[in-house]
Amino acid sequence: MTKNQELITAQPSTLLTRLFVSVATVLFILLLASCSDDDDAPTVPKQNPATFIKDEGKLAMLHSMKDVDGSGRLYEIDYTVDYKLDDVLKSGYTETEQLFNYIAYLLYDRLPQSKAQVSFDAGCSAFAVPDLQSGNFLMGRNYDFCHATEDKKNYKSIAAILVHTAPPGGKKSISMVDGMQLGYGQGFYTDGESDLSLLMGLPYAALDGINEDGFAIGVLTLKENQTQQNTGKPRIGTTTAIRMLLDRASTVKEAVAMLKNYDMNMKGAGNSNYHYFMADATGDYAIVEYTLKRGEKIPTVMEKLTGNDTLRCVTNFYVSPTMVGTNDGWGSNHGKERYWKIRNKLAENNYELSSDDAMSLLSDVSQPADLTNITSQTQWSCLYNLSEKSLRLAILRDYGKMYDFKVK
Repeated sequence: MTKNQELITAQPSTLLTRLFVSVATVLFILLLASCSDDDDAPTVPKQNPATFIKDEGKLAMLHSMKDVDGSGRLYEIDYTVDYKLDDVLKSGYTETEQLFNYIAYLLYDRLPQSKAQVSFDAGCSAFAVPDLQSGNFLMGRNYDFCHATEDKKNYKSIAAILVHTAPPGGKKSISMVDGMQLGYGQGFYTDGESDLSLLMGLPYAALDGINEDGFAIGVLTLKENQTQQNTGKPRIGTTTAIRMLLDRASTVKEAVAMLKNYDMNMKGAGNSNYHYFMADATGDYAIVEYTLKRGEKIPTVMEKLTGNDTLRCVTNFYVSPTMVGTNDGWGSNHGKERYWKIRNKLAENNYELSSDDAMSLLSDVSQPADLTNITSQTQWSCLYNLSEKSLRLAILRDYGKMYDFKVK
């Protein structure tokens, strides 16, 4: 038999074999599909709308968010567009909703008919110590806030958002945002419904963070009338100040000097007053509080408290001696148990802790949800390494699962 005859003879058999394999493959796929459980089928992430954003660069940024732990409780985003800090500082808008309506005017491509619904508050604990092993300087910070449902029978699960920023001419940083304060709960990003437009305001919703020079800051709540300075200087609000300092301050000394150039106005930022805890890579640390003049009811006096080891930690009452006897001075029990746990632990260890012990201390003073106390429920624990410009993060008191980030 010639080679051509062999080829002709073999072709029908080969074609039948290929046909059989193809049919069998199709039948197998159909059978597999018909027998699969819908619960086991892979889900395709939905792309949520951003109704008021048309610019392609902004949309690409909003749709680049990462679900870090796969459960929708921790997201990460690179904020790559200009968030116009100079314009925000010049505006003088300080009340939260007023500020975010102005941010919509600056950063949206189409204005909404209704006003932004934004809230703000923070419980929290913080401290700063050298790392016993490496000598690096650490700042620990718990963010505590319980978002109770309207009927006070349950709590809302938040989306924690880690935000990378790198403003032109400013300092790179990472910061933490409570998504629920912008209306974003756990899993919002792929629910197919939540409008992402308000994410344009993320830089102005930071509650704590660290920049490329190792300066870190966090905000903590106080039970006192809200600070309203009125000396004729430019006005600045609670979270706008955090944004400005992360973008522009290298040290605690620089941060304090910058704050002195502004009239702080905390009115409209939740229902509380606030103080700041800050530290830097040089080992400096400070508590910044706005306190009362004798006989007055509105805090207007800026104080920097530092210089001794007892001021390495702070919770939710004033540490300034000038506030003894006020709503949230030394006589207050607001956060006092957490404060003494931290202070005693630091003193017992000569004001040095290993990184592991520092995170353990954050765990020790973390709080479960208490629907009667908005400053309960630890949403995240941050251990900032100011020397390495890094963050070790635990979410919802899950200290068996840590996440590590660095300033890019």
